[in-house]
Amino acid sequence: MIEDNDGLRRLLQETKTIAVVGLSPRPDRPSNEVATYLQRAGYRIIPVNPACEEVLGEKCYPSLREIPVPIDLVDVFRRPEDVMPIVEDAITIGARALWLQLGVIAPQAAARAEEAGLKVVMDRCTKIDHRALLG
Repeated sequence: MIEDNDGLRRLLQETKTIAVVGLSPRPDRPSNEVATYLQRAGYRIIPVNPACEEVLGEKCYPSLREIPVPIDLVDVFRRPEDVMPIVEDAITIGARALWLQLGVIAPQAAARAEEAGLKVVMDRCTKIDHRALLG
């Protein structure tokens, strides 16, 4: 589990492509606000939401498994009880890291991701940490 600023900074610097699971098309939703910030910061955002065709000008995919490009970081905006299948998909597609947003606390899913070799961040916000460490 990455919890120190140096580890968080390194992860954010190494990341280029972020799959945002649960990305809402609504600008008033936290997932949209965070993804918009990350997109403006230079990351490629790939939306994952089965209810949408496109979000933030990017093609939206129904699941991680359907994304045709390598993913560095899976950023999760879903309830804790929904995280384990996302972790299994992240492992299957070879994602390098899993980031569970503020309030998304899923210790068993995080442990499963770590066991599979993913770097894991839990209960933190990518936007807040990026702004504080690299902004």
